[in-house]
Amino acid sequence: MSEVRRDIVTDTWVIIDTENDKIPKVPVRDSAVSGDCPFCEGNESRTPEEIYAVRDNGTPNGPGWKLRVIPNINPILRIEGELQKSGVGVYDMVTGIGANEVIVETGRHVTNFFELGEDGIGLVLRTYRQRIEDLHKDKRMRYILIFKNHGPLAGASTMSHTHSDLIALPATPVRVKQKLAGAKAYYGYKERCLFCDIMQQEIEMGDRLIFQSEHFVVIAPYASRFPFEILILPKRHAFSYKSITDGETRDLALVLNKVCRAMYDILDDPPYNLILCDSPNLLPRADYWATIRSDFHWHIEITPRMYRTTGFELGTGFYINHIAPEKAASMFRGNL
Repeated sequence: MSEVRRDIVTDTWVIIDTENDKIPKVPVRDSAVSGDCPFCEGNESRTPEEIYAVRDNGTPNGPGWKLRVIPNINPILRIEGELQKSGVGVYDMVTGIGANEVIVETGRHVTNFFELGEDGIGLVLRTYRQRIEDLHKDKRMRYILIFKNHGPLAGASTMSHTHSDLIALPATPVRVKQKLAGAKAYYGYKERCLFCDIMQQEIEMGDRLIFQSEHFVVIAPYASRFPFEILILPKRHAFSYKSITDGETRDLALVLNKVCRAMYDILDDPPYNLILCDSPNLLPRADYWATIRSDFHWHIEITPRMYRTTGFELGTGFYINHIAPEKAASMFRGNL
């Protein structure tokens, strides 16, 4: 019989199929095309001019780089202009101010994140921190979302070359507000961080624990929305990714290398979304979410996209997960 589980952070519900053991087959796989890739080293003239780069040698917008950050060639938000708010009848509107960047993670043509190795992933993680720190200086930017779309079913572009996307928004997204509200309510009642308590309980129970490293815990969430969904939490309580230390960065690179390789092996290179769930920019409003430093806990979500979202999910807000998180965690543990 299925179970209907509540996500205690966002107060949403998920239907879990606790009896199914079959791993769904991915109908479409990404294909690598290396001969004519604009993201490969040597093709810098085919991309917009770089915003940031890590180099061994060479000059800006030329070869010799390890990692580049460039503007999206078709940005959905632009950094130029003033942030203006207005009312349109009963509706609210703000101008399309923000930033839309692409983090090209290597000059080599590789398609999987784990192929970068721990050093390469560590470089990407340090770049995430650098871009958040830089964009948080701009009061117009309320929330910085960094994510990876791997494979067509996860919404990836035609560029199979491994990369991450960054979108800086002029407003805090509703799902982030849900998490903030859930964490704040829990802290107001128990005076403890909700995420810290979840982490401790999952370590003690063990059935949804995938593994833990020196600085991080990897679990299959209790109310996983998708088969083989993964949650990565830092053991040290920290509300902002900007506070990540060099030691934690190295350890997180190890964790992501293992997790992404395990997904590749178990699920046959599935499409997935990786999302860095960070706190909002506090610079625009000093009083914004006054307890956020105590009640929020940054984290990473990885969601393999084995099924398409259906009308049921869109119409109800309920998700249906055909692989119980306890079974998913067990499969991952057997591969790590």
